Amino acid sequence: MAALKWEDLPHYTYEDYKQWEGDWELIGGVAYAMAPAPVKIHQKLMGDIYSQIREKLLACENCEVLFEEDWKVSEDTVFRPDVAVVCNDDNENFITKTPEVIFEILSPSTARRDEGLKFEMYAAEGVKYYVLVYPNELVAKVYRNGGEGFRKVGDFRRETVSFERLVCDFAFDFDALFSRFR
Repeated sequence: MAALKWEDLPHYTYEDYKQWEGDWELIGGVAYAMAPAPVKIHQKLMGDIYSQIREKLLACENCEVLFEEDWKVSEDTVFRPDVAVVCNDDNENFITKTPEVIFEILSPSTARRDEGLKFEMYAAEGVKYYVLVYPNELVAKVYRNGGEGFRKVGDFRRETVSFERLVCDFAFDFDALFSRFR
């Protein structure tokens, strides 16, 4: 039996992706099935992150906070970040501009992709801040992209972090995010 080569795998496009049922991401033409419905803590954290940022950005007419919205990077790459801050993007169907900030809430089934593949690709696409939220540890790892890839800002449990040099800067209170789960 001949060994399967990378070139032999199907290469999907956005047109294929639009036809699929269920939750998927498309990265470099490779389809990635999303995990089953997230556990409750994942959903609660996502809602709380969204609500806190939305409140901070109410006065910002150029930016919006979105959750689980498709970000079409190219014809063969579509991400679906848990929470994204997007500015100056008028497309109503999906995100077309690089998000300024992305929050991903890790689960055992997504951790490798979130910490590896997405980490590298989000940095290459120019995402300014990437926040990895670890629900079991109640900690968030914040990374800032200074043009040379992501550099770690720190690990946060009870601190407030300022997200700066954005279209609309905002501060995020990790103590408020995690307090109800302690």
